[in-house]
Amino acid sequence: MGRYSGFIAMYATLASRDVDCCLIPESPFFLDGSGGIFEFVKKRLREEGHMVIVIAEGAGQELLAAENSNAGSEQDASGNKLLQDVGLWISHKIRDHFEKKLKMPITLKYIDPTYMIRAVPSNASDNVYCTILAQSCVHGAMAGYTGFTSGIVNGRQTYLPFNRITEKQNNVVITDRMWARLLASTNQPSFLSTKRQHSQSQLLDGDDNESEITGKQNTSTA
Repeated sequence: MGRYSGFIAMYATLASRDVDCCLIPESPFFLDGSGGIFEFVKKRLREEGHMVIVIAEGAGQELLAAENSNAGSEQDASGNKLLQDVGLWISHKIRDHFEKKLKMPITLKYIDPTYMIRAVPSNASDNVYCTILAQSCVHGAMAGYTGFTSGIVNGRQTYLPFNRITEKQNNVVITDRMWARLLASTNQPSFLSTKRQHSQSQLLDGDDNESEITGKQNTSTA
């Protein structure tokens, strides 16, 4: 899960507090070299003797596409882009790097949760919420509405048009506070290349300068 956004991986990492590294589609990473995945894994294994990596389904697809020319062109039965198994791929890469290149034997276990999240038994709160959703959809249909779904907005049950829900993709903002909380929890680096780090720092500096200018304008106006 997490084809195009890493919300599930991010919140699962924050909730667990046992994860050492979280990889999501919104935050590109690289394997070899200074600041890469291999370097961080080696450092953490030497410090702790073990580590846990959580990776979203859509993370690192550009790296797989660089190795496989057919990656990204295939589609599943529903017409969605067929993603490569990044979890299995990065497992092989880490194992080969440590055992063949560094001559450092490791024990690596790859767990693919597939739909384990959806298979978790519902609790009382889930049952009540789903009942309200179902009742709201029935009431909306009997009132003559079509092309809608039901959901809670600002604490109120609402009817939401399909086009408003699907008009854009909701992504994790890696300059936001929640991702910063994750980085503080895992102590992982950003895994951004020097060029990306420079452009991102310019973006943040631009926001700070804009805030400073706005603050001066507000002060002078007041």
